[in-house]
Amino acid sequence: MLELSLSSLFEANFGMPHSLDLEEISVLRCRFSLRGKMDIWNKVDITTMDRRQITLLGTGSCVVLTVLFTVKLLMQHLSQWKNPKEQTAILIIILMAPLYAIVSFVGLVDFLGSKTFFLTLESIKECYEALVLAKFLALMYSYLNISISKNIVPDEVKGREIHHSFPMTLFTPHTVRLDHNTLKLLKYWTWQFVVIRPVCSILMIALQLLHIYPSWLSWTFTMILNVSVSLALYSLVAFFHVFTKELAPHKPLSKFLCIKGVVFFCFWQGIVLSMMVSMGIIKSHHIWLDVEHIQEAYQNILVCVEMVLFSFIQQYAYPVAPYIATKEKKNK
Repeated sequence: MLELSLSSLFEANFGMPHSLDLEEISVLRCRFSLRGKMDIWNKVDITTMDRRQITLLGTGSCVVLTVLFTVKLLMQHLSQWKNPKEQTAILIIILMAPLYAIVSFVGLVDFLGSKTFFLTLESIKECYEALVLAKFLALMYSYLNISISKNIVPDEVKGREIHHSFPMTLFTPHTVRLDHNTLKLLKYWTWQFVVIRPVCSILMIALQLLHIYPSWLSWTFTMILNVSVSLALYSLVAFFHVFTKELAPHKPLSKFLCIKGVVFFCFWQGIVLSMMVSMGIIKSHHIWLDVEHIQEAYQNILVCVEMVLFSFIQQYAYPVAPYIATKEKKNK
């Protein structure tokens, strides 16, 4: 049947009947497939698209780039799987960018979704963000051979001073000595966000569904989450300052900035957009479109674009080179 159809196409194109062998059928199949793809591509005319189609095309391209950069780095680590504890944490961290990009793109596709829908998408991103912060601290502990559960703290780091700054000095002494309990406290300050974030998300979604979610309650949750994420990030910064010398070979600053950049860009630009809506800078010019949907669209567009940058930077912040070097040393 396939041979007859391709023979008919050959006769229609070249004006003579012809019996095709398997090789000719394969060549013609490739040619017509390529021609079909070219016809589809030629039909994509940006000048005839509306704003929504152009936005989806642009953000969709950003999502594809983000996924490609991440998959490349992920495959490199999987091909050099030498330290499962560290590299598992790295994989969880680098998957943050494509997750944010995909979830934001879904929000753009269903542009007129309900508030509960958008809140659910936002909660998915932020719950994963909490997991990433915890995994980053676990990665730093692994670099230093510290184990809180096994009470392993290198003797050379015990007794170091941690200098807290305001407002933490309201709750803790200005200077504390580093020991097992201090490290455990830093870990708890990070992990509290891993617990608070999902709990707040569940409560916010439930209250939305019950239609008892006034604006003051929304701002209350925002303040709670702001304090929680700030405490988690503060613990990471304090940990970094104490172990700057030991962590230097692992380039922790670039690793931390990748996470902090994603967290702060997404969180604070959301706050800024909310303020712009409250001030009337962002407004709707259509009866059928409320300003909250416009705000969500701006946020999702910005996230899709930003994740391309962060997924690219991650190639240098979380390289596979140290694990290749480990393999070469073992071979020697």
